[in-house]
Amino acid sequence: MKKSLFLLFFILFSVCSQAQELTWHTDVSKAADIAIKEKKPLLLFFTGSDWCGWCIRLQKEVLKTAEFAKWATENVVLVELDFPRNTPQDANLKAQNQQLMQMLQVRGFPTLYFVTPTKTTDNKVNLNNFGSQGYIAGGPTVWLESANQIMKNKQ
Repeated sequence: MKKSLFLLFFILFSVCSQAQELTWHTDVSKAADIAIKEKKPLLLFFTGSDWCGWCIRLQKEVLKTAEFAKWATENVVLVELDFPRNTPQDANLKAQNQQLMQMLQVRGFPTLYFVTPTKTTDNKVNLNNFGSQGYIAGGPTVWLESANQIMKNKQ
């Protein structure tokens, strides 16, 4: 009986923890296809995952919380645009991230852009920027309040 109860608890715990897993895309074109299909904007997260202290803090305090997971699942398609110093990165991914950083004029990390993607007839992705924010102290509630204000600008 104890083994059955333990097994049931383990299965339930596994299912619940997987439910909070978010998908962070790295290919903007594929993420744009999903966003267009689901009629959601993209949330582009510019980060230095292995060196940026504020990025790590934002991840811990906001982006890895249940509140953010619920909000993100309902509102956006997530894209991580990483600029690591110590972790090897594919050349195409590096070029894509650099191009987007220049296009949106990212000046520091972490920066999160809210953009509406559209596809042109020749299958290129256009991104309509309608807001950005970075680290905001106060945890997920404060960060999400600010994000919701930006979402009101969505076109």
